[in-house]
Amino acid sequence: MTIAVFLVALCAALAIGVPVAFALIVCSVALMLHMNLFSAEIIAQNMVTGADNFQLLAIPFFLLAGELMNAGGLSKRIVHFAMTFVGHYHGGLGYVVIFAAIILAALSGSAAADTAALAAFLLPMMRSSGYDAGQSAGLIAAGGIVAPVIPPSVGFIIFGVAANVSITQLFLGGIVPGLMMAASLIVAWAFVVRNNHNIKVLPKASWRERGKATVDGAFALVMPAIVLGGIRFGIVTPTEAAVVAAVYALVVGLLVYRELSFSQLYGLFLAAGKMSAIVMFLIAAAGVSAWLIAQANIPAQFGALLEPFKDNPTLFLIVLMALVFAVGTALDFGPTVLILTPILMPLVREVGINPVYFGVLFIMVNAIGLITPPVGIVLNVVCGVGKVSMDKVLKGIWPFLLAQSLVVVLLILFPSLVIEPLQWLRGR
Repeated sequence: MTIAVFLVALCAALAIGVPVAFALIVCSVALMLHMNLFSAEIIAQNMVTGADNFQLLAIPFFLLAGELMNAGGLSKRIVHFAMTFVGHYHGGLGYVVIFAAIILAALSGSAAADTAALAAFLLPMMRSSGYDAGQSAGLIAAGGIVAPVIPPSVGFIIFGVAANVSITQLFLGGIVPGLMMAASLIVAWAFVVRNNHNIKVLPKASWRERGKATVDGAFALVMPAIVLGGIRFGIVTPTEAAVVAAVYALVVGLLVYRELSFSQLYGLFLAAGKMSAIVMFLIAAAGVSAWLIAQANIPAQFGALLEPFKDNPTLFLIVLMALVFAVGTALDFGPTVLILTPILMPLVREVGINPVYFGVLFIMVNAIGLITPPVGIVLNVVCGVGKVSMDKVLKGIWPFLLAQSLVVVLLILFPSLVIEPLQWLRGR
């Protein structure tokens, strides 16, 4: 009955158009009334507690770094760098998308920001070169969702705080799975364009041109090494790395590339501030739900429903990931993470699954949810920026959605693909 009250109140609020953060408060109030615990003080205290975490400071700084990176010319140079090296292959602009998506993912950690940058720079070029608009937009959307998996990742920060799991280990654990997601896109794209002989192939760049593109983009290309290297060797925490990324993008955009002007800064800071406020209010509202979920002992009740699967960790993970995928088709990335984490983590620890390994899979499946209808935030971004109809994008996205889903299945069946690289990166 407790689970039913929570879910019915949440779904009803979302169904009538209540914003997700307020819907979390509504379902929390419904649960409090059901448990005879209603108190405005409980709501206020848990909202403050939910947002009162030093590690969450990384979110506004990484979001700001993404805004500064796009406005300061770093994204443009990364795309040009990728184009000189892989643009001359058959379907080369698609490989440029994937290559650039990997680098951009290691800079901002935001799927929407990376997708918008790739769509703005590359989709017009792909259209004019004879590529199918739906397939191109689908590839860009699928490339954009690598961002929540390859560190630095806002998703890992939110999950790490909600689940009390090391964000540094989550960052390191996401590197190999993120690269595997990108590799699956390469295979899928090669399959998609193999029979398309109408596309124009870019002329092969000379090594001199490649060298020039490398030098021109050096300040952008070195940024992931600074951020991830600093975290790996213990020089900075993930929160401090976010500040480093933002300051670095600001200095490079203003003083090196000089594509960023002081007059633009107010708008960029405002945009990052608005997005940060949305995320932080969502986290604060989820703090109330998380407290009530614990008080109502919902994880134990939910665990009883999954009792038949607990003896087999692999089967248990498959069931959990199927649940997360289903929820992700209806909810955005952040709400899904914040709602399901306090419910699932006690079960994960009870079954004996590595929390970091689970966190990586959990964020991957949530990221895939960004390109699944009907919500699919990244789908909406690529449609809006690229001016492509949703019908075309949905037709073009399926090969890439399938490829990335198969990577998740592979990681569930072979946990060592996540755990062993993580141990190596940690120096153990």
